[in-house]
Amino acid sequence: MSIDNILPFETPKSDYRYSNLPMKSDLVTKAAEIIDDPQKLINLVSKRVRQLNSGRSPLIPTVPSMGAADIALTEIIEGKIKLREIPLI
Repeated sequence: MSIDNILPFETPKSDYRYSNLPMKSDLVTKAAEIIDDPQKLINLVSKRVRQLNSGRSPLIPTVPSMGAADIALTEIIEGKIKLREIPLI
């Protein structure tokens, strides 16, 4: 094997503003008590995470160890964001 065909591997830098730590399960449990449909909860958290990562400001005080999903879940728990039902016509 020739050393010429070995390429260095660099870990890509994250463009995300908030940490990519896994979300805390206690936050998921508490948020699931507010939004009992798992699919709706996933969709709401995903949308809010995209907003946070694109530059929107958190609606709660944060600490560096909070990931975007933790922020979104805490916002749901504290009633800062809610699911708006759109009636079918």
